Amino acid sequence: MTLKKLIVAASLLFAAAAAHAEQTLDISYQRSSTLWILLKQNGQLEQRLKPLGFTVNWHEFSTGLLSSLNAGSVDLHADVADAFALFTQAADAPLTYYAQENSSPGAQAIIVQDQSPIHSIADLKGKTVAVSKGSGSNFLLISALKKAGLTLADITPRYLEAPDGGAAFANGSVDAWVIWDPFLATQQLDHHVRVIADGSDGLANYNRFYLATTKFAKAHPDVLQVTFDTLRETGQWVKAHPKEAAEILGPLWGNIAPATVERANSRRSYDIIPVKLDNLAEQQRIADTYYAAKLIPKPLKVSTITVWTPKP
Repeated sequence: MTLKKLIVAASLLFAAAAAHAEQTLDISYQRSSTLWILLKQNGQLEQRLKPLGFTVNWHEFSTGLLSSLNAGSVDLHADVADAFALFTQAADAPLTYYAQENSSPGAQAIIVQDQSPIHSIADLKGKTVAVSKGSGSNFLLISALKKAGLTLADITPRYLEAPDGGAAFANGSVDAWVIWDPFLATQQLDHHVRVIADGSDGLANYNRFYLATTKFAKAHPDVLQVTFDTLRETGQWVKAHPKEAAEILGPLWGNIAPATVERANSRRSYDIIPVKLDNLAEQQRIADTYYAAKLIPKPLKVSTITVWTPKP
């Protein structure tokens, strides 16, 4: 064999090896990313992606998630609540929506201490309310106030992240707290609190969305299909095995009691469905509300988001 032929043969072998070389899939998650946490723990996603030539790197975020989403520094992103997803759209982040967790309206609520004289949303007038700014709970608060004929101007909102909001609620420096699970379940099981409103009756559906970097979504629809199917099956498993899921998740959520995890999970649908543009009326309502409240810098049309649709 001539030198030229040897070089060509070596090049072909190198190209074939490169084609089969493992690629890395970078996934971000938060402590609230129940299905991601379970998949990280059981290794099921890695097993299913291995035939496609992918290994998985997991990246936990407690802060800075929005910057990561906007920068596209990972391929698949932590599932985010409906309101949070709008901030990525407002920032023109190059993201594709590839899955949605169906509504869980009871998974966030407005609570007061059991001995509080506050018994309705109307009673919040003139009171101080802790809420995480820009969160789904922030939308629940605005929506509940509107239904009662009030606005944020009728209360004193204190914009606090969940741990600080919990401390303020415990020491009595706020009159009410708008919060989501598992913080909500913890308060209900470990303390004396009352729910004066949750997302029921159309106040706030509370959907969660799964996002991918658009570049990755276009290049690897096969990976998205495997991921979508695996997330859906994992969600079905959580609902079918509530006690077993709670036993696994308790330590992974920071040593939360299994009973608390089970209470929280009972209010989450974990029903993974495709994202459909004509089913995003709630997202548009949140976007319009947040723009009016100056929480986002510009009006948004949710119909302009990029969507990937799985095969049936």
